[in-house]
Amino acid sequence: MNRKLVTVCLIAIALGYACSNSTHKAKDNSSDAVLSVPSFDGEIDGQVVRLYQIKNDKIQVSLTNYGARLVSLNVPDRVGEPVDVILGYDSAKEFKDNASNFYGAVVGRYGNRIGNATFTIDGTSYQLEKNDGQNSLHGGKNGLYDKVWEVKDTSSTSITFFYRSPDGEAGYSGNVDIQVTYSVNPEGGLLVDYQAETDKKTVLNLTSHGYFNLNGAGDSTILDHELWIDANSITEVNDNLIPTGQSLSVKGTAFDFTKSKLIGKDIDQADKQLRVGKGYDHNFQLNKSDGFKEVAKVYSPKTGIEMSVVTTEPGLQFYSGNFMTKDDAKGKGGKSYPFRSAFCLETQHYPDGPNHSSFPSTVVNPGDIYRTKTEYRFSVK
Repeated sequence: MNRKLVTVCLIAIALGYACSNSTHKAKDNSSDAVLSVPSFDGEIDGQVVRLYQIKNDKIQVSLTNYGARLVSLNVPDRVGEPVDVILGYDSAKEFKDNASNFYGAVVGRYGNRIGNATFTIDGTSYQLEKNDGQNSLHGGKNGLYDKVWEVKDTSSTSITFFYRSPDGEAGYSGNVDIQVTYSVNPEGGLLVDYQAETDKKTVLNLTSHGYFNLNGAGDSTILDHELWIDANSITEVNDNLIPTGQSLSVKGTAFDFTKSKLIGKDIDQADKQLRVGKGYDHNFQLNKSDGFKEVAKVYSPKTGIEMSVVTTEPGLQFYSGNFMTKDDAKGKGGKSYPFRSAFCLETQHYPDGPNHSSFPSTVVNPGDIYRTKTEYRFSVK
């Protein structure tokens, strides 16, 4: 076995993947980011899907071009041992077979829900794909999470994925060129930078659907995590989790995370909004003004890992894993991902935004450059 293959195998083993005596490259420009992990690699819709890695001495991230998604995210705990804090699967096939879980994926064209799977632009109504009852969720059945993206520029610390969503895909208007760049920085941060352009007026709301557990992927709960969210209100939802257009103050309710508290402290309160979501599955209307600001922090007393969320977005969907079940497909290393064993903090514009003129606009015009970014910063205490 040659020296290069030995290095590849050591990386694969560190990520929990099998190694083989065969090696290959995804593209000539994949350079430092490509991993050769045959047990992961595969074909989806006739296109090659592979595993990639970016890293520095603070953080190590593996990703795949299927759904431009996170596969693993290793950060040190309080004693310096690496902990994988992202849920996922061991192979491209498993991600495809369980695509509706959205693990680690970029979702859209419209992240979150659109009521009745319809919206109107300039008097023209658009019918979207229904994949959440009568509603459209995360781009419908034909969303970005289920597409094989092109790998563009890569280095040891960054990777860029590209996808052209054609006019009419999943019911949305316009040919939209979408680019997502992941990069790690010396401070222990993972930056996700989104850009897009369209040739026809459309709506766009991209986000990452990472499922986190700071105790480590496969740990049984996130209720022991401490959470702070800089939001004084949430978006009220109806029985189908579609916004009513009204805001609700968090003060004095289970939704008040303006001071850090355990996720499990109030999650089972007799609250109508909690009942509808079977826990937390709500858009928090962030207090931040324009700009790139810290909006949330999560801390695991078990590992000492703290994650802060910094974003340009006006909203944050906090999801407490209420629809997870031990009967779901096993995750990485054969581990179960049971009820409330992960949380999501999805930076976003508001759910059902195109149908509420009072919500921040998600309209993108030809000539506009859609741009949003979010950083997950990791530290220990």
